[in-house]
Amino acid sequence: MIAFLSGEVAAVVPPATAYIDVCGVGYAVAMPGGSLAKLEVGKPVRVLTYLSVSDNGLGLYGFLSEEEKALFEKLISVSKVGPKMALAALSTYTPRELADAIAAQDTARVAHIPGVGKKTAERIILELKGTLERELETLFDEGAGAPAANSAALAGATEALLAMGFTSAEADVALKGAPEGAAEGTLLQYALKRLGSR
Repeated sequence: MIAFLSGEVAAVVPPATAYIDVCGVGYAVAMPGGSLAKLEVGKPVRVLTYLSVSDNGLGLYGFLSEEEKALFEKLISVSKVGPKMALAALSTYTPRELADAIAAQDTARVAHIPGVGKKTAERIILELKGTLERELETLFDEGAGAPAANSAALAGATEALLAMGFTSAEADVALKGAPEGAAEGTLLQYALKRLGSR
């Protein structure tokens, strides 16, 4: 399996293909639109890759971040979701946006992806909700350089503090500097300790 390519961008062919020159060998790599737009011909690049093997042949898919690759692999694990549909999903939304839509069970947003109807959107949400929250929250935090836990856990902890009677400003101060990748419960404990509560 090809884990990554380090080379030079030989060509960018919209909407979804890049040619990467690695020591004189050109690799055709299918990439999400957002990643493709960041490439510059003649510039060095390191692309994380996923090699798809099917009856139709081989397909090499590339990503500029661990989040993209991890979410791509999660998507293709869903029944009837292939690499092309997963690539379309990552071209429509950022990994964080897509993960948030799945976590919120927002069928309409997921169904907005080209080629994804309502039934497929519901299947994606059913099979991935929960696993994304458990397995990708730390990855998203590292990728975004966020100082605290993921936005969903942070929002939940903030809501809990507000329900306890604390102000929004107090909640923000209490959660500042919270541990990376922490779950909602851990964040709440951290905040309460900083607020002097038990």
